[in-house]
Amino acid sequence: MDFRRHFSGKVIIVTGASSGIGLAAAKLFGAAGARVVMASRSLEKMQALSREVSPSPENVLCVRCDVSIEADCRRLIEETVARFGRIDILVNNAGVSMRATIRDLDLSVLRRLMDVNYWGTVYCTKYALPYLLESRGQVVGVVSVAGYAALPARSGYSASKHAVRGFLDALRMEHLRDGLGVLVFAPGYTASNVRNAALLADGTPQGETPLDENRLMSAEKCASYLALALARRRSEMILTPLGKATVAFHHVLPRLTDRLTCRFIAREKDSPVK
Repeated sequence: MDFRRHFSGKVIIVTGASSGIGLAAAKLFGAAGARVVMASRSLEKMQALSREVSPSPENVLCVRCDVSIEADCRRLIEETVARFGRIDILVNNAGVSMRATIRDLDLSVLRRLMDVNYWGTVYCTKYALPYLLESRGQVVGVVSVAGYAALPARSGYSASKHAVRGFLDALRMEHLRDGLGVLVFAPGYTASNVRNAALLADGTPQGETPLDENRLMSAEKCASYLALALARRRSEMILTPLGKATVAFHHVLPRLTDRLTCRFIAREKDSPVK
């Protein structure tokens, strides 16, 4: 699909834009002629990567933003509007994962995941909403399949992604007549830095991935699906055959799905699930 006719000239904010799906999406939107706002905690990294997003510096704005901080999210929206005058699409992609059982983890891990994954989405969406309504734009939440069917040793991650999905589904219903597009986007396992940065039971990053990242969907392919869902103004997209099957069987055969999911997670290297 030629994405230029859908995104050229649009102002698109992407949180978590310094790596993974966020960076791949920023590059895709930039190549399609959009004006891209890159947001993450790593300002210098984003600035170095901004030339890969667009050859025209005036079309890229990099904003240091910790989405768990409400003031940062408000400033992100204010700087976007001050620079470009509008907002057409907000991609809530910033997130953090975890890898520990509830029995072992410190409660601060759960709070951190809710602060980043859920409240980060709420803060950015709340402050961007007036401008998105004015442009009849779109808001996206990247929730993962864990936002539909929970994963063991990912309790905080699953809970936060379920919360994001509930928040966005309610937002969609509240604005059915306003022209606001609300997309719940659920990738399956995608190659990214998220597993390296996943928090262990004590809140420290695990520092390495337990999966073979080369066998996972690339961030670029995932970003292309995201762009397709936006171009078609979809309200939901669940990726990968495994992801779709997990969601479907979770509703039809929940106990069987629980057992199969536990077996799958238990096969990970050094899995907390036995």
